[in-house]
Amino acid sequence: MLIQIQPGNQPIYQQIVDQIRFRILSSQLKCGDELPTIRGLAESLKVNPNTIARAYRELEHEGLVEKRRTTGTFVAEVNGRISRTRRKSVLVPEIDQLLVLANHLGADSAELQDLIESRRQTLDRKEKRQ
Repeated sequence: MLIQIQPGNQPIYQQIVDQIRFRILSSQLKCGDELPTIRGLAESLKVNPNTIARAYRELEHEGLVEKRRTTGTFVAEVNGRISRTRRKSVLVPEIDQLLVLANHLGADSAELQDLIESRRQTLDRKEKRQ
């Protein structure tokens, strides 16, 4: 599993939570998929295993993953619509990155809103064709 750790103010465990949460909610990871072992992911990211354990506990608390004794950690079934709080927790970091990029490129909020609406319409048309 590719997880990217960025230097900065956000704790490493939170970066891991955010990336795994996004993959689950966007269906890149599906119900029943097994997550890497704590030790294996810690070694690949070169972080303390306690950091991974904390991230997995948070995801389990959110109901996104479930631990199965002696077999590992798996993606849980996400029923129905995603709650507003969960949506917000996924969207806010993405929006923050978009706003920073737009600011650096000199795009104002009206241009950004037009672009978002245009992309939404394009994606809606693609989904209808599928």
